[in-house]
Amino acid sequence: MSVESFDPHAAAVGSPAVTVTPAALAHFRRQLASHSGQSVRLSIKKSGCTGFMYVIDLVEQGAADDVQYQLDDVVELRVARDALPVVSGTEIDLVKEGINRQIKFHNPNVKDECGCGESFSVS
Repeated sequence: MSVESFDPHAAAVGSPAVTVTPAALAHFRRQLASHSGQSVRLSIKKSGCTGFMYVIDLVEQGAADDVQYQLDDVVELRVARDALPVVSGTEIDLVKEGINRQIKFHNPNVKDECGCGESFSVS
């Protein structure tokens, strides 16, 4: 039997804790071009019937302890340090459903989601 642990400091210097698909990266690039923000910031908050929800903001600057990933020459992703244990391994994608486009989070840590897709739990 082995025990796995997550070290947010290792994620900050090693491979990204969160990855972004080309479709989501193009979406963020377009959003930043038409907004005064300089970065995309991912955080979580307690919400809904299941526990947490993702929060994506376009920000001039994030919190001092955010972990930063430069995705390309335009898009910087900032991840709230306190969200790292919950979002580690997450892939952010932009999917088309009918005529709508929506950001989707593929998070291997999610154990349960509410019926409407608003919130999730990891334990």
